Amino acid sequence: MRSLAEAMSDGIVVLDGGLATELERRGNDLSSSLWSAGLLAEAPDEIVAAHRAYFRAGAQVATTATYQASFEGFATLGIDDDEAIVLMRRSVALAARARDEVTREDAGGVGPERWVAASIGPFGAMLADGSEYRGDYGRSVTELRVFHRHRLEVLAASGADVLAIETIPCAVEVEALVLELALLDIPAWISLTCSGLRTRAGEPAEEVFSMAASAPTVIAVGINCTDPGDAEALVGLASQTGKPVVVYPNSGEWWNAGARGWEGEAAFSVADVRGWITAGARLVGGCCRVGPTEIAALARAAVVSGQD
Repeated sequence: MRSLAEAMSDGIVVLDGGLATELERRGNDLSSSLWSAGLLAEAPDEIVAAHRAYFRAGAQVATTATYQASFEGFATLGIDDDEAIVLMRRSVALAARARDEVTREDAGGVGPERWVAASIGPFGAMLADGSEYRGDYGRSVTELRVFHRHRLEVLAASGADVLAIETIPCAVEVEALVLELALLDIPAWISLTCSGLRTRAGEPAEEVFSMAASAPTVIAVGINCTDPGDAEALVGLASQTGKPVVVYPNSGEWWNAGARGWEGEAAFSVADVRGWITAGARLVGGCCRVGPTEIAALARAAVVSGQD
């Protein structure tokens, strides 16, 4: 099987949508501070089912249930480091299981190539207070490197095809992650969460994309969990780095951390996919509040755009 980087060089690759979105639709309670990662211990088969739904919808990449998984976060629920490692590794095995099950369903055993991306969420995800949408941690590069290091090492050795470093809201965290990625031998993408043409912390996105692209093992840079109305312009900025661009915006709704709920109106439209691809996107999908139905439509649109 080709690497994800090789596949991007040949065409468009479709990502999944919001894992939590599908898990909640299936009736799972994600109210703990671990969000989807809590189900790694409590209901692993539900995670497999959610991944399977996205693969069946046309996604080629499953993003694991580790966005909110961290040693610190697990510790708050009484889970020690050894068990945390087991759960992080399990996330990759569950995604691979879903991929293999759907592959066996392919007609004649022949279908699209599929990959597993190990999700690495920001420091703010561990805080579980919405600060990944502000980037106001007040932490140094050194502190953020220490926070991310062990989890990166565990997931880099888990059998995942790529690290999905996602929803990064500020330059200081990108700098920390770039330095840590230099110590690992695994491809990764880095996607920012932005507002307008700036990171959530207010820095020019163009400058932070350039920083992210400086890591040799980074195979794509771009955005996720960003308003879809901002996506095309940000893809254009990210494409200036010379790296393939990843884009998977949310539905257009916004997260109210205090109320622990989504507010606003959905604005995600597959009609925008052509614009993203024209602007340079090669990895396309959806984030929070974007489910298998939307990914199925996006996958069809990506095929048509890729044939133009």
